[in-house]
Amino acid sequence: MSEMITADLVDLDLSAQTKEAAARALAERMVAKGRVTDLDGFLADVAAREAQMPTGLDGGIGIPHCRSEHVTEPTLAFGRSAAGIDFGAPDGPADLIFLIAAPAGADDAHLTILSSLARQLMNAEFTSALRAVDDAAAAAALIRGDEAPAAGTSENSVAEPNAAASAGTATEGTAPVPGATVDDGSAPAPGAADTNGAPSDNDARPFRVVAVTSCPTGIAHTYMAAESLENAGREAGIHIVVETQGSAGFTRLDPAVIAAADGVIFAHDVPVRDKGRFAGKPTVDVGVKAGINRPAALLTEVRGKAERGEVTSGSAAATPVERGGESSEGYGTKLRKWLMSGVSYMVPFVAAGGLLIALGFAIGGWTVNKAPSVMDHFVWTQTDSWGALLFQIGGVAFNFLVPVLAGYIAYGMADRPGLVPGFVGGAIALNINAGFLGGLAAGLIAGGVVIGIQKVKIPAALRGVMPVVVIPLISSAIVGFLMFVVIGKPIASAQKGMTDWLNGLTGTNAVLLGALLGLMMCFDLGGPVNKVAYTFATAGIAVASPSDSAMKIMAAVMAAGMVPPLAMALATTVRGKLFTQTERENGKAAWVLGASFITEGAIPFAAADPLRVIPSAMAGGAVTGALSMTFDATLRAPHGGIFVVPLIGNPLLYLVAIAAGVCVSAALVVVLKGMRKQSPDDVAKEAAQAPISAKTDSKQPVAA
Repeated sequence: MSEMITADLVDLDLSAQTKEAAARALAERMVAKGRVTDLDGFLADVAAREAQMPTGLDGGIGIPHCRSEHVTEPTLAFGRSAAGIDFGAPDGPADLIFLIAAPAGADDAHLTILSSLARQLMNAEFTSALRAVDDAAAAAALIRGDEAPAAGTSENSVAEPNAAASAGTATEGTAPVPGATVDDGSAPAPGAADTNGAPSDNDARPFRVVAVTSCPTGIAHTYMAAESLENAGREAGIHIVVETQGSAGFTRLDPAVIAAADGVIFAHDVPVRDKGRFAGKPTVDVGVKAGINRPAALLTEVRGKAERGEVTSGSAAATPVERGGESSEGYGTKLRKWLMSGVSYMVPFVAAGGLLIALGFAIGGWTVNKAPSVMDHFVWTQTDSWGALLFQIGGVAFNFLVPVLAGYIAYGMADRPGLVPGFVGGAIALNINAGFLGGLAAGLIAGGVVIGIQKVKIPAALRGVMPVVVIPLISSAIVGFLMFVVIGKPIASAQKGMTDWLNGLTGTNAVLLGALLGLMMCFDLGGPVNKVAYTFATAGIAVASPSDSAMKIMAAVMAAGMVPPLAMALATTVRGKLFTQTERENGKAAWVLGASFITEGAIPFAAADPLRVIPSAMAGGAVTGALSMTFDATLRAPHGGIFVVPLIGNPLLYLVAIAAGVCVSAALVVVLKGMRKQSPDDVAKEAAQAPISAKTDSKQPVAA
């Protein structure tokens, strides 16, 4: 097996000024060694990972990394910059840059090596040695572990799999740091409890913490957070055992270790697996970078919660206030996440209910909404009965929209304890005709009430009944009172006023509204702005007999949402030379995604070239939205793309509106890309370096 890093993969005089240029310089060395087959494709993957979360770390370290199909074998490249390069770290530029390339299907042994490097970067002696080394071969040997660093440096340097194994690698695949607790809980720190929860021979029982770390790629941040927490635990005299849920798999903590723990820390950017194991413990829940940058503060916080008796409830084991990730996040960011939590859970009800209602109309005719209940009248051989059945099932599904929206906004704020008051408040909003606005208010109120109740110090004897009896009882009563007596009527009046205003839109006003909705649908391609427009439209048709204005808005929103992927597909077809090979392949899939009303199909193009793609998409979306309104196109179904065209009012003109917007967007993006007068290689280079400016919830296959 060839070595993961050699002298040829080291640049001790890295002259790059930006993180994109640094990644390219180091990646070119990988290409020269045959470790990377497609430079531009690999750099695009690096840029995509960087856009998820900056890879700069305190202490002058940058670790751009990714998994990529263009990598033939796990590889490290190291660069040292005298001037420093900004990788987004809070404390400034990085002078030590590690480019980590992992194949899409890397085996556990290789991932073990990468995780060992990540842990080493938390070692001050190791990084000091790298800053002092003056020879590329010596630097590579130091990183591989062939050459011992300065005295005091930990011994778990990056090594080949057999070396790691002989050094006593822990079950997680990471070499243990001398004197530290390892991930399986088998080696307690001096003076700490052993793994079965029994105290050591020391007189004083140390405070015990279990932690879980994980990151999207599972290569670097996962293990760096673990190392940072372990180091901070040793300094504070706290016994901490970390479960790293990385790409190399994970070994679950011994249940006895969890049971004996006084507190739990989750430092993660992806869901914690088997999170219910930690229920009933004082818990701090943050992003993975918090585990790297401020481990001592997290340990102090979890100790404080334990002293106050704050424990999590239910199986989710999440602390409400920290659900948004980093505690430094502003209220606006947290509010957006809470609202998007409600919308994401609501969307499947919208799609299922709306399509069932649309099919009911298609089969039973436009009077199907006046049909009697199928419980009283259903004839197996009559299409009208089947149409009525579908319509009524869809209507039941639609009745869940506002309660689900409110319930999961509260869930996003307060986890499972927020569900009951959230659903109750949403149901009240539906009953008093407060609609979508009422659901938003009910969810936020329910989450806030539960968070307030959870801050009250409760005697230990009552903690067991809090999540089952006390919190649902008190929070539901408070939310119900506020919705029925205090704010429900004003919100219902506002909802009625907005509905009446929309129903009165005609002519120029309606066209301008269509253009605005088109701009919103194409601004962030499935992000928060897109979801606001989509939710606004679906809320209008979530009634038994929606107005013509509401159905026109829904038609304009869906038409505009189809434009970006279709436009990119058309542009890659007519002027393929302006796009990379990867983009041309994405263009083929974009035809289907766009036709299915999945706006996210344009994200790969926006990720590579946001300044040209997004404005072009917005222009086409505005044209389509305005034309759809002009043509008086209507739509009862909230989703479906071209597959629900038979259910659209004025379908021919509706398709003309979509085609016009697609042509405008495709023409603009071709013109903007063509104005650069660059070769395809230059285009590919820029695509690989450009950051992503539009994100989405890949789990929601809708343009919302």
